[in-house]
Parts: sequence; structure tokens; C-alpha cells
Amino acid sequence: MKGLILSGGKGTRMRPLTYTAAKQLLPVANKPVLFYTIEMMLEAGIRDIGIVVGETKGEIIKAVGNGSRWGIKITYIEQETPAGLAHAVKVSRHFLGDEPFVMLLGDNIIKAGIKDFVEEFVKVKPDALILLSPIKNPERFGVAVIENGKIVRLLEKPFPPPSNLALVGCYIFNKNIFSACSEIKPSQRGELEITDAIQWLIDRGYDVRYHIIKGWWKDTGMADDLLEANRLILEEIEEDIRGEIDDLTKIMGKVKIGIGSKIINSVLRGPLVIGENCMIENSYIGPFTSIGNAVYIKETEIEHSIILDNCKIHLQGRIEDTILGRGVVVRKVDRRPLSYKFIVGDQSIIEVM
Repeated sequence: MKGLILSGGKGTRMRPLTYTAAKQLLPVANKPVLFYTIEMMLEAGIRDIGIVVGETKGEIIKAVGNGSRWGIKITYIEQETPAGLAHAVKVSRHFLGDEPFVMLLGDNIIKAGIKDFVEEFVKVKPDALILLSPIKNPERFGVAVIENGKIVRLLEKPFPPPSNLALVGCYIFNKNIFSACSEIKPSQRGELEITDAIQWLIDRGYDVRYHIIKGWWKDTGMADDLLEANRLILEEIEEDIRGEIDDLTKIMGKVKIGIGSKIINSVLRGPLVIGENCMIENSYIGPFTSIGNAVYIKETEIEHSIILDNCKIHLQGRIEDTILGRGVVVRKVDRRPLSYKFIVGDQSIIEVM
């Protein structure tokens, strides 16, 4: 069985962060989301993986490489325009051939992984197996309608939603999905929807089954979801302190600190992770925070946030529920006349008091 990871979207919901980085490479607990996806495939025994890429192809290839770090083979498949998930399947036909394959969205994290999901498909051998999850806001996703234990209808982002069972963004198909993707027409938003392709299979009597997810699942396509995924992953970390900590620093809870980092006269309250070559002094870093590499923090409180590499923060205040992109500078200045100075990208959010 092969794997197919979709990483070709533009990431418009995560701007401005995705103006300069692929959304699938944004970090959760200091690891790119895409790496979690690859590791889920690997855990399920899949070692031949195609990654569908678009505008951010160069960044993804640079980060992932040929797969040798995981002992797997990576093939890159170019999708010139993000024309829908079913379109991504069509352009991947040359890689997939006629064998069954797992398709997974590159910005999704599933706590339980997909091993049980794959094993069920191998055992039952349906034409399609769809991963579902009961959620509070199903209108944001594709939704499945179940009657008498069978999927009868799939709808893409319906309002109001007819059920609370959302499509997680993980599917297993056999070769019949290619016929479905070739027969369907673009939706109102101009895309070939995978929900329409699966509905085509259902309407023609193919064996389409579902699997209810165990544990949590996160689509990290929006800022709040990325922060929530960061919180959930950090809850499960193990303590690993490799940097230098002075005698005045207090550590509570599970904390990871990378090589070359120095913590001076600060309070660290886990769970949190700090990358390599950071300097943190006279500060408080609170729970559910991820600090990237080469970050400098002085006289600042930070909690429930994601701080990417090479940021410099000297605020003499508190930061929370925040995502800072690479190389961001946040500082407080004492001068008259009192004023704020901002150099900010598109669609940023600034809150001041």
C-alpha cells in the first residue's frame, strides 16, 4: 500500500504566516505538522509516499528531502493549481498505479495515528474507507450522513450540517476512485471535490465504509487550531533538558530544552518546549508554549503561544495566545512622544492596551 500526502494548498487561512512559509511546515511542539503526517504513515507500515506539492514545492522538498531520515521513499507530485482533493488524486495516478493507497491531508494531526485504520482496510478490503470524527463544528468540513450503519451521503461544508460526523481528511481507496474522479464535475467553488467522488462510488453500489476516530484530531489550517494542536501535543512530552540552567531558575512540570540554550533567572512552567541556542533571561515561560531555535527573550511573560526561530522579545509585559513568525522583533521602548511603531504583514492582528 502506498501513501499520498496532500501539501499543495496556499494556506490562505493562516496568513500572514503562510506568505513566507508552507502551512504544512508550521511547527507544533517545534516539529513541522507535515512530519507528524509522515510519521503516522510510517507507523502504519507505509514506506512509499507521494507528496502533492504546489507553490511551496521548494520549501517542502528542502524540509523533507528524499525521506532517508525516516528510512522511507518520498516522491514529489506537482499540482499546478489547487483544484481540489479529487484533482490531486487524478494527477497522482502515475505514482499510485492500481494498488490501494492512503490519502492524508498534510496539515492534519491524528493522536491515535492511522495504523488501526489501515489494518481495517486490509482486513475488509472495501472500495473506500473513510475516517470520521464527531465534532462540535462540522459545518467547517465535509460531513457524512449515516443510515443503518452505512454512509448514504457526503456533503462538503454544509450549512446547516445534517450530522456531526466530519471527514477527518484521511481516506483509503482502491483503484476505483480514479473512475470516480474522472466522472465528477467541478463544484460551485470550481474544485473537484473528493466528497463528490466518494458519493459517485456510493451511488453506483461500490463498497464504501467508515471508521470512527479514537482520540483527538486537529486540522491545523487556522491559527486557533494550530495553538490547540500545540497544547495537545505538549501535554504528552517527556522532560528532556539539554541546555544550561542557572541556580536562580525554577522549573515546574515537563520541560524540554535544546542544546546550546541558556536560561537565566527565569521561571519555566511546563509543559513547554524550548529549541536550541536560545537565551531566556528574567522571564516567565508558561504552559503550552513552544519556543523555536535561536530565540532571545528578556523580561517577558509568555504563555500558550508558538514562537518561531530567530525571534527577539523584550517586552516587559505578557504575551499569550500568540503565534510569532520567524525573525519577529517585539520590544518596548521608553521615549517621548509615546507612540507605537509597527512593520506588519498582510492580515496580521495587533492588540494593544
